Amino acid sequence: MYRHLKISIRGRIGTLLLDRPERRNAFSAALMREMIAAAGEIASRRDVDAVVVAGASGVFSAGADLKDTSRWAGGAPLLDQREIAGLGGKMARAWEELPQITIAAIEGYAIGGGLALAAALDWRVIARNAFVSLPEISLGIPLTWGTLPRLVNLVGPARAKRLSILCERVPAADALAMGLVDEVCKPGASLAAATRLARAAAEKPKHSVIMTKETINAYAGIGAHAVSHMAPDQLELAAASPESRAARGAALKRRKR
Repeated sequence: MYRHLKISIRGRIGTLLLDRPERRNAFSAALMREMIAAAGEIASRRDVDAVVVAGASGVFSAGADLKDTSRWAGGAPLLDQREIAGLGGKMARAWEELPQITIAAIEGYAIGGGLALAAALDWRVIARNAFVSLPEISLGIPLTWGTLPRLVNLVGPARAKRLSILCERVPAADALAMGLVDEVCKPGASLAAATRLARAAAEKPKHSVIMTKETINAYAGIGAHAVSHMAPDQLELAAASPESRAARGAALKRRKR
């Protein structure tokens, strides 16, 4: 059913693997559509209490796929461009709204959209030698996908500004200290550590867990839609600018080197 995902269920714990190793699990439009569909499938399963999200080949995700021509080429009808620009926000929201507890298992790095997805989950476990970063502004585009309100909730306004504006790499220990992640583990152990957290959550009374998660999310998300509803249009406007095109081209050249 899925080309870029692998889903497995063991007991009452689900594991979803981002499986585009050739692109470092970067989010193409196709992958984001699959993630939205997978969220709908998992949400309907009453036999699953928690889900761990991980990445193939030792990395969580390199973020938005800069080579996905359907996302960046332009020229498509405006409504089509807007739909594609909104996929990331829809994906993050679909995973945020799952009734199950969701946990990111981060190896290597979670960059840009990878960190945006992780921030939409309930908890984040990261390997000691991994890092996170939000390079969007360096690429000439604003940080969207509803991520800014989530960052403010996690780390506060000043740190959210530093993370999103300066585009620095944040090592695992620093991410833990600022509250961006919840647990640091030894390299290669994030999936096992996240699964232990998932099992601990699954042992609790299910209805109380669901109601508690919904209440916390409802309070934390007050006003989030109001500041994020125009994000697809902002992304399209910024991405079409000459400075953004030049920044993306330079980034692709650096990655080739």
